[in-house]
Amino acid sequence: MTRRRAIAWGAAAAALIALWLTWRKINAFPPDTTPAGAYLRIAYSLGVSDPRACFAYLEDRAQHAAYTIRDYRRKASERVEASYPEPERSRLLEEYRAHAMAEDGADVWVDMALKQGFIARLRRDLSGIAKVEVTGERATVETARGTRYAFRRRDNGIWGLTLFTAELVAEAERAARDWDVVEKAALDYERAR
Repeated sequence: MTRRRAIAWGAAAAALIALWLTWRKINAFPPDTTPAGAYLRIAYSLGVSDPRACFAYLEDRAQHAAYTIRDYRRKASERVEASYPEPERSRLLEEYRAHAMAEDGADVWVDMALKQGFIARLRRDLSGIAKVEVTGERATVETARGTRYAFRRRDNGIWGLTLFTAELVAEAERAARDWDVVEKAALDYERAR
C-alpha cells in the first residue's frame, strides 16, 4: 500500500510540475533583452502599482542621473546641516529630504515619477504592442493606440525606455548646481562665525 501511495504522489507531483512548466511557457514575457519584453515589463509593473520595478527598464543615462541626484542631494543635505543657520537649514533639508534619504536611484525615480506625473503619463498611453522597429542600438515600440516609445539598448543588453531621460538628466544637473551654491554659502557661513 505504501509503495502505491509513493507512486501516486510521484505521478501527481510530476503532473503538477508539467502543468506549471506549460503554464509558465504560455504566459511568459519575451526576454527583457528585446524591446517588447522591456515594454511589457513596464506595463505589467504599472498594472500592479509597482513603479519602482520600472526603474530597471529605464536607459542607463536615466538610471545614472537618478543616482547622481541622490548623491548630490545627500552631500548638500549633510553640508546644510553642518553649516547653515536656521531657518534656511530647515527649509533646505526639507526640500532635499526625499532624494537625500533615498536608498538608491529607484527611490529617486519613484518620487519624481509620482510628483511629476511620469506614471500617469505612462498609464494613460500604455496598451498592447502593434509593432516594434529595431535599428541598431535603438528601438521604437508602437502601441495599439498609436503611441510610440523609444528604447535604447543598455550596456547589459536590456532595453531601456528613453522617455524620461532628459528630465532626469536636467534634474541631476540642477542638483549639481545646487550643490555648488550650497558649498559656497556654507563656506561663507563658516567664515562669518
